[in-house]
Amino acid sequence: MILALKTASMETELGVLGDSNQKIDHELWQSGRKLSDDLLVHIEAILKKHNSAIKDLTGIIVYQGPGSFTSLRIGLTVANTIAYAQGIPIIGISGDDWVNNGFVKLKSFKPGQYVMPEYGAEANITKPKK
Repeated sequence: MILALKTASMETELGVLGDSNQKIDHELWQSGRKLSDDLLVHIEAILKKHNSAIKDLTGIIVYQGPGSFTSLRIGLTVANTIAYAQGIPIIGISGDDWVNNGFVKLKSFKPGQYVMPEYGAEANITKPKK
């Protein structure tokens, strides 16, 4: 089972694919400013709905940007952590057909790699007060 995750905006996209790229389930929700609170809950719920758990994942496809700094950072941190902890491959991909393109490329990726976000611009971080 493969997890597909897109957290580039206030709307989060979560999908589960079979190992032959068949769509098992798909979910969109307005995560807003609660992404860090809700993301793992949604991942566990969609997997449980199909009698699976994080330990059953065989790979992760994650949208790496461009997008919101905070949303991408949260989503990629969760995805990279799951991939590392489970010893499964992860691929970061962009574009409109990111799930299908990611599925094709995922087969050539090995566990132990990680995905960095592509924000599309410099992060807007305020300078510390002196």
